[in-house]
Amino acid sequence: MVQTPIPSNLLYPDSDGKPMAENTLQYRWIVRLVSNLKELLKDEIAFVAGDLLWYPVLVQRPPVPCQAPDAMVVLGRPDGDRGSYKQWEEEDIAPQVVFEVLSPSNTTTEMAAKQRFYEEYGVLEMYFYNPQSHDFWGFERERIEESFRLITPLHLPWTSPLLNIRFELSGEGLVIYHPNGEPFKEPGDWFGERNLAQQQRDLAFAKLEELGIDPETL
Repeated sequence: MVQTPIPSNLLYPDSDGKPMAENTLQYRWIVRLVSNLKELLKDEIAFVAGDLLWYPVLVQRPPVPCQAPDAMVVLGRPDGDRGSYKQWEEEDIAPQVVFEVLSPSNTTTEMAAKQRFYEEYGVLEMYFYNPQSHDFWGFERERIEESFRLITPLHLPWTSPLLNIRFELSGEGLVIYHPNGEPFKEPGDWFGERNLAQQQRDLAFAKLEELGIDPETL
């Protein structure tokens, strides 16, 4: 009996039907991670996404392996819009770094399953953080064939080998720093800085035009 092929959009949907976050604290952390990682890698060939389904392998029938990390970084793949991350369409490059922000409903079993998935499908760094309890842990390896090294609060401050961002725990919880030492900002802060920079450029151009100089020729 010949089986009818399952349509690709059914095997690889762009949504798993689950909400991005269960509460505002978790959502704020996810958005903070994604916006700061995008800013960090804006001049690099890198794809950063939040809550995007990642399909690591092409299969013909279920089950279809997939996960939707709260934030993920794929170095070597260009930025741009995607409905999901189908690895076989991305030069078979797996996300190298993933982040999970835990909510009250997440279980130890669920997190262990995510860790096994990320280990099996090529992730090099994974970080887990509960913004309510401030629990933090992670795993790191240099190559896929190596075993992971566990990262706990005892290892903090910890610097990501791939992203060069630093993790620290304070009385307020986890703090992540850019390579230049600045802490990760709220998304609105980036918007405000860009607005100020644009205003400064506009003023400079206006002054040049007053002097009879075309800014486009500079």
